Amino acid sequence: MSKIRVILYQNEDESVPLLEWLDRLPQKAVDKCIIKIELLAEFGHGLRRPHCDFLEEGIYELRARLSHVNYRILYFFAGASVVVVSHGCTKEDQVARKEINRAMKHRANYIRDPKAHTYRGALQ
Repeated sequence: MSKIRVILYQNEDESVPLLEWLDRLPQKAVDKCIIKIELLAEFGHGLRRPHCDFLEEGIYELRARLSHVNYRILYFFAGASVVVVSHGCTKEDQVARKEINRAMKHRANYIRDPKAHTYRGALQ
């Protein structure tokens, strides 16, 4: 199976929501989240629960847990071999509506102008 190209979403001001979120997490949580992103890069559409889940309207979540905290990384596919990682959040019962809406907004921005919304640096 070929690897999927993972792109980090970048705002128009060049901030990267996922990286800003990861900077606020404990290192062990960051490590778990990066492992999940690596799994997504390896398996793409073939990745299944418990690692990820479909939320709605083309938005998916990567799932990581450390102690009693549920970390979620929202993403969407841009074609068959590209996945765009929108941002991360913590959740209790469900991913908050505002987080899903934020990912949908990021998807619309990316579709409109992929070049402007693609982070060119490395994850770590």
